[in-house]
Amino acid sequence: MLTQTKTMLLKAKLGNYAVGAFNINNMEIGQAIIEAAEREHAPVICQTSEGSIEYAGMDMLLAIGRELARSSKIPMSLHLDHGKNVDIVKQAIHAGYESVMYDGSSHEFKRNIELTRSIVSLAHSKSISVEAELGAIAGIEDFVSIEDQDANLTNPEQAKEFVKQTKCDFLAIAIGTAHGAYKFTKKSKLDLNRLKEIKKQVKIPLVLHGASSVPKSAVKKIKKYGGDLGKPVGVSNKDLKRAVKLGINKVNTDTDVRLAFTGGVRKLLKKEKDQFDPRKILKPAYEEIVDMVRWKIRLLGSSNKA
Repeated sequence: MLTQTKTMLLKAKLGNYAVGAFNINNMEIGQAIIEAAEREHAPVICQTSEGSIEYAGMDMLLAIGRELARSSKIPMSLHLDHGKNVDIVKQAIHAGYESVMYDGSSHEFKRNIELTRSIVSLAHSKSISVEAELGAIAGIEDFVSIEDQDANLTNPEQAKEFVKQTKCDFLAIAIGTAHGAYKFTKKSKLDLNRLKEIKKQVKIPLVLHGASSVPKSAVKKIKKYGGDLGKPVGVSNKDLKRAVKLGINKVNTDTDVRLAFTGGVRKLLKKEKDQFDPRKILKPAYEEIVDMVRWKIRLLGSSNKA
């Protein structure tokens, strides 16, 4: 059931839970995410990154998203994730995504405001909501000094001014997460006090990027069947639950889905060395993704919120 992203997130804000936003790259991943959401009776956001658009094409991913929404019974939206290229963001707006993210975080504050405001103006003219970003999404431990850390994470006062001037609909904030499977050198560490301060200043839904948990069980499964990822560390369940309780309403997850997919494929190919049918190879990957997404939805508190 096609639903506006903003509608879902405002409901999540009122209910103090987070909607899972999962990246899709192909049909099987999208179908698995929707099945998981349906089984949990949860709203869900399917996201396409610039990388997935380069891989599959925007028209193809949009067609997959529209068919998933048409055939599903739960609230679902299609969102452009991490749009750094203004032309791609505008293309997604004209194509009819329910929401887009413009990521101007690499620009200095005033320029980020200027660029984001122009995207918001165009999107709102077509009733499309906009996610913006303020601060650098990288692990706290990546920064050498306290000064570096503070400079790269979201400043609460700036967040208030940014939202006021851009009129964005939801805001991705930097409180210590990082993209990929190697977020921390030892253990999860989020600046939750900073989140509390941002929440006081900003009244729109807040978004957490780089929020994959990187479950040890998924990493062990990949290793068991021939892979070797080293020692990846994701956001702890405890930190993620606290972040949602403190005001995060949209949680982005990509790495966990990739881990589930890879574990399923490796297991099948290891056990059935003569298998060459893509449909049979992808079936266990599909099942692993369903289980992973269901678990993540429960963690975010959005089960039975559809």
